[in-house]
Amino acid sequence: MSEAKGKRPDTDAIIQRIRALPLRPAKFMEVCGTHTVAIFRAGIRNTLLAERKLELVSGPGCPVCVTAAAEIDDVAQLALNEPERITVTTYGDLLRSRGHRTSLAEARAQGADVRVVLSANENIALAKAHPQRNVVFFGIGFETTQPALAHTLLEAERLKLTNFTAYVSHKLVAPVLEVLAQDPRLKLDGFVLPGHVSTIIGEMPYEFLARDHKLPGVIAGFGAGDIITALYHLLTMREEGRPQIVNAYRAAVRPEGNPRAKEMIEEVFQPADAHWRGIGAIPRSGHKLRERFAPFDAHLRFGLRRVVEDEAGFGECRCGEVLLGLINPPECGLFGARCTPDNPVGACMVSSEGACASYFRFGQRR
Repeated sequence: MSEAKGKRPDTDAIIQRIRALPLRPAKFMEVCGTHTVAIFRAGIRNTLLAERKLELVSGPGCPVCVTAAAEIDDVAQLALNEPERITVTTYGDLLRSRGHRTSLAEARAQGADVRVVLSANENIALAKAHPQRNVVFFGIGFETTQPALAHTLLEAERLKLTNFTAYVSHKLVAPVLEVLAQDPRLKLDGFVLPGHVSTIIGEMPYEFLARDHKLPGVIAGFGAGDIITALYHLLTMREEGRPQIVNAYRAAVRPEGNPRAKEMIEEVFQPADAHWRGIGAIPRSGHKLRERFAPFDAHLRFGLRRVVEDEAGFGECRCGEVLLGLINPPECGLFGARCTPDNPVGACMVSSEGACASYFRFGQRR
């Protein structure tokens, strides 16, 4: 269901509507790391949520946080094995996220050629400028970043680049929402759904939440008013007993999403089983390259395994429980002591969109 067109109510008016609703505890989850930051920045946790006895827990919406540790180890080792001919590129936050043995930043300090790119397309220029090197892009992210890599691979195919490959570690939102909706430990009353992802996939992929699990969901923007509006819709649907998917971000999200972006994703990638750090294997929750793009597949080029199971633990780090919304970051014994943004132990403290980093940055200690 899309939100009705017209002027958006002001924040104060929405808050008054919320206050007029019956006072009953509720537990919602935001599954976007940018939403987590926005909620803290607006002070919503310590004001409206506390006043209305509402709990808003963070889910697995940070791409760096859910990237499998074994994948980081594999790519770092690849860069270390042949520093004279392999250049690994990736997005900045992933550099400091540790695998079981090392991180890309540590590999770079040991002599590996590891570089940060701001967009997937930068790899084309890099590969053309250094034809003697193999450029390997460690591609992570949800549906928001996937069209950019699809476009890059289509361009590499057109140019017949022979020294560019991609190590694809994409994650898909709908399969992990299914896992969360079915988890009896969470007892959720609804979801604040990701705005950026929804610009690509639209509204329909979320319909199973309301249909199969009787859980409402609201696609939200990133301002304080957007978040508060989403909470109002969730509370209203809960009170009326009519779970639906509401698009409250119509300025950016169309019901059908972005057809061209989805076409490129479909052309280049196919669904594959994937391992989520701290969560485990989720069927068809990731991507691999279609056979047509096998020449650009780093797994095939360098004989790397596809990580769908990763049993090694993370010691005292409780990042997995944080990603599932089972605990808040301060409940981990490492939080703020041995684990800080300057010295992160777990992936949730590395990325600026990680729940632990947000709790620490905004001084939330409970």
